[in-house]
Amino acid sequence: MAVDHQTHSNTDKGGNATATKDDASSGKPRGGLQRIPQPTMTPVVGNLTSVDVNDPVRSFSQLAARYGLIYKLSILGLDLVVLSDWKLVNEACDDSRFRKSIKGELEELRNVVHDGLFTSKGEEEENWGVAHRILVSAFGPLAIRGMFDEMHEVVSQLVLKWARQGPTARIDAGEDLTRLTLDTVALTSMGYRFNSYYQSDMHPFITAMYEVLEEAGKKGTRFLPSVFYTSETKKYHKNIALLRGTAREVIEERKANPDGFKGRKDLLTAMTEGVDIKTGRRMTEESVIDNLITFLVAGHETTAATLQFTMYNLLKNPEKYQKVQEEIDSVVGTGPISLDHVSKLKYLDACIRETLRLSAPIWGFAREADQNEVLGGKYQVKKGEQILCLISRSHRDPEVWGPDAEEFVPERMLDGGFERTQAAFPHSWSPFGTGMRSCIGRAFAWQEMLLAYAALLQNLSFVMDNPAYTLQTQTSLTIRPKGFYIRAIPRGGLTPLQLEARLVGAAGDGSGVTTKPAAATSTDAISSMAEIGQRMAIYYGSNSGTCEFMARRLGKDAADRGFAASIEPLDMAKGALSKGGDVPVVIVASSYEGQATHNAGHFVQWVESLEDNGPSELEGVTYAVFGCGHSDWAKTYQRIPRLLDTQLSKFGGHRLVPMGETDAKVRDMFSDFETWQDDKLWPAIQAKLNITVGQNEMAGQGLKVAFSTPRTSILRPDVREGLVVGARSLTTPDTGSNEGGEEKRHLEVQLPTGWTYTAGDYLAVLPHNPKPTVARAMRRLHMAWDAHATIEAAGTTTLPTNTSLPVSEILSSYVELSQVATRKDVTTLSKLVNDADVKAVLENMAGGGFDEQVRAKQLSVLGILEAFPALMVPFHVFLSLLPPMRIRQYSISSSPLASPGLASLTYNVIDRPATSGSGRHIGVASSYLAALQEGDKVQVSVRSAAKGFHLPLEPHRTPIICVAAGTGLAPFRAFVQERALMRESSGGGDAGARELAPAVLFYGCRDPSVDDLYRDEFDAWEAAGVVKVFRAYSRRPNEAEGCRYVQERLWRERALVGELWNADGRVYVCGASRIVEGVKDAMVRILQSEHEKRGESPMSFEQGLELFEKHQSERFVRDVFD
Repeated sequence: MAVDHQTHSNTDKGGNATATKDDASSGKPRGGLQRIPQPTMTPVVGNLTSVDVNDPVRSFSQLAARYGLIYKLSILGLDLVVLSDWKLVNEACDDSRFRKSIKGELEELRNVVHDGLFTSKGEEEENWGVAHRILVSAFGPLAIRGMFDEMHEVVSQLVLKWARQGPTARIDAGEDLTRLTLDTVALTSMGYRFNSYYQSDMHPFITAMYEVLEEAGKKGTRFLPSVFYTSETKKYHKNIALLRGTAREVIEERKANPDGFKGRKDLLTAMTEGVDIKTGRRMTEESVIDNLITFLVAGHETTAATLQFTMYNLLKNPEKYQKVQEEIDSVVGTGPISLDHVSKLKYLDACIRETLRLSAPIWGFAREADQNEVLGGKYQVKKGEQILCLISRSHRDPEVWGPDAEEFVPERMLDGGFERTQAAFPHSWSPFGTGMRSCIGRAFAWQEMLLAYAALLQNLSFVMDNPAYTLQTQTSLTIRPKGFYIRAIPRGGLTPLQLEARLVGAAGDGSGVTTKPAAATSTDAISSMAEIGQRMAIYYGSNSGTCEFMARRLGKDAADRGFAASIEPLDMAKGALSKGGDVPVVIVASSYEGQATHNAGHFVQWVESLEDNGPSELEGVTYAVFGCGHSDWAKTYQRIPRLLDTQLSKFGGHRLVPMGETDAKVRDMFSDFETWQDDKLWPAIQAKLNITVGQNEMAGQGLKVAFSTPRTSILRPDVREGLVVGARSLTTPDTGSNEGGEEKRHLEVQLPTGWTYTAGDYLAVLPHNPKPTVARAMRRLHMAWDAHATIEAAGTTTLPTNTSLPVSEILSSYVELSQVATRKDVTTLSKLVNDADVKAVLENMAGGGFDEQVRAKQLSVLGILEAFPALMVPFHVFLSLLPPMRIRQYSISSSPLASPGLASLTYNVIDRPATSGSGRHIGVASSYLAALQEGDKVQVSVRSAAKGFHLPLEPHRTPIICVAAGTGLAPFRAFVQERALMRESSGGGDAGARELAPAVLFYGCRDPSVDDLYRDEFDAWEAAGVVKVFRAYSRRPNEAEGCRYVQERLWRERALVGELWNADGRVYVCGASRIVEGVKDAMVRILQSEHEKRGESPMSFEQGLELFEKHQSERFVRDVFD
């Protein structure tokens, strides 16, 4: 709950004076003050393009990483100063110099709640003072204790709902936790029931709230006149009316039933009956509505988000989850939860505090100076100039929270740690705001969150629906997780009935009335058989797809008119036609040179062969035929449709309407078909069946179109589609010469909206098998290239089931064709061959010869099949031997500061002679990536780097030593690019440049003229003082101080390396294991050398190794690939 708190504003509509362009960008101190860094501005819009309006939190954080602890943005001519350092935030929280700023989004929200607690300008508005003094007491300790029982009722509904859904149900955590917090704040503070768990859709209040918050944020970033946004404005005011109408309903319900609420002392009672002790005034009805909306919005939105973030943090950290659940079991046991239990849940309390440090839903709050002020002793801010306290960054300040500031460590909040930190570093933890304008509902929210998790974790265990999910967020006035799904499993084998009995026994010891929780109803558990309409059978004979399309269009129209229509190829009609006359049969067919189409031949032949010698299988069939033809083939025009129409009638069928037909030469076939339907077919069906047929009033009615990439849900539900925006080669053509060099390439991918990453992270790619490999498999399996298959599986499988797919697509997308065969695979193959000699060879390969003949040669199942042509393997067996397509992980070679949402990869293209001695080994992922071009889609997922493989949290203090060979350079390009952006002056010159600790890069490749990757970029960064590069060339060591390999160059520069290590530097290595071991060996020898330089007794290699390994986990970080 974050009432009377505030968030950022992109704009300042108060018309405050701004610095001139010369003042803003000159880079020269004025009056001894330092210029506040600022990104380069674009004419008219200023820094608007620096902020992603759909993800401002990420934008502000990345700008802070780039420009430092304080920076300025000018958006549409208005200024915003952003603070990300706890010291500066603490200074801005001084109420004697600064106040809450009501501009931008908050000013827009005054259209909704006027001078309510959240959006009021403060004491200068009398309504705020009256409401604040009246409502503070409504959130006193005793009042909140009295809300316990109703809080418990609502969370019990959630526990029961999740238990009844069962452990396989995919739960939208955000949606259900939002229901929880909305119902809780409404019931406990207003006595009003939204009953959200009894509705399949979210309450309209929620939808309207999000849309209002989103629109309020967008208004401040638009530079066109409002006349261009009339539809948005209309919707905005409609939503405002809904919010205010809902609040009015709450008030009217209280007025209409005064006896039912008699004696109830809640928030609404305080609002409607309370008297301000200072002025003697009551709150006006409009003020009551303003603040009801404020509490309904702020009282549930931030709490729901915190509950989601807490769940995410616990599920991502199993040991923390286990501690919380053990604490709840110890404190509460299996009995009912009481208010006394809640106060004893210390570790759970710490987890929520730590979550609010890392992921406060209110990620920043705005302040402004009462007079011209100087921040940090050197940065001038003007009176009224808006200041954003970016707590999403200041909460992670390593000066406050230490080197693990980015990690979820609830223990830091225990045993007085939280209180000591707050005393030493004021406002370093400020998720509820500051001063008189901080959240007055904090205690309410805290009790609600503790109780919610006590009840949930006492009775249920949780897992992520997708264990690979990495936190993504969405932003309105607050931030909350996006796409976060979980599963809930009742603990201890409890049935929902047993669980309900446990929950019903709960009784609080507050002053409220204990209420039996209403049984939750799972909307997913309630289902009914759809009423089956009048049956209809539609058949098509089609080669090119025209008649099939018409048949499916008719089927759609039939559904719109209340029919249950089946749609099948005409051959499926043989022996299946209903003879009762109550199921209309419609045939749409064509002729090809007078012959039936490939999917109608059997039926046509059967109809032609019928003899008039008694009752026919067509007797009583009610039918209609529509024919497609082309009059250029005059002799065979409409031959098959006319044959069908004639024979069906001849052998006892009842013709509904004369046969319809169209001529593709001169007519619009689809219009003719639709006219025939509407004017003849449907009226005839209505008359025949004596029913009323509904009208198809609108084209496309009932039609839903969804494009999908099903293999992602089957193979990797965590991947999404990215867009290739750039691809190029990094090496010269002769890298594929006789020395076996491989091409190295650069690929740029625009990530899905809302995705971000940190320099050092990975991009996982879900590839396709190379086309030549798929072609090999199709040839060996004797499959036509257009062959389709439908897979049915008795158990779970990663193959697509119950749908027809091209065999080539299955082989390309779902399985690993190049995976080395296992012993079991070879054994299975040996059992499928009849040739005794081949069987003996395969049995030997599966036995003693496996290592030499299979593993050493990297033989796949496909390779074995190619080696033994006599081996005949059914397709289903072949598929069962292949593992599912797996993702490949690549270090991202770019910094998100360079272009948010854009990630680049640097990779080798593997194409070399196969170790089996036959053909070539083509890398699955690298060949797939190399074939991608700008505009292609690629399925990707961001993965976090190994612990510690990120730039230091304090880049100005910690030197870094990076070592790589070949494409192992990728993460270090990201590191150096980010350092360059950090150091970059906002306006040129050195005045605005950030000071950084030294960085050196040791890089090894083959030849400076061939594969010295990104040489121009690194030369420019080196010239700018961002990094010092030392190279080793395996083919031309004379150009690298005689060094062929990076470990040799590391040792040659041992004096500098030792100096940086002694300054608490960190060593990063990315490459093959042999490189990592070589670097480790060189570092040990450097430590020995440094030891001797200090005049100390000689150190053995073993002693040096022991000393080095003491620091290895923190200061020697590696990313190994082979």
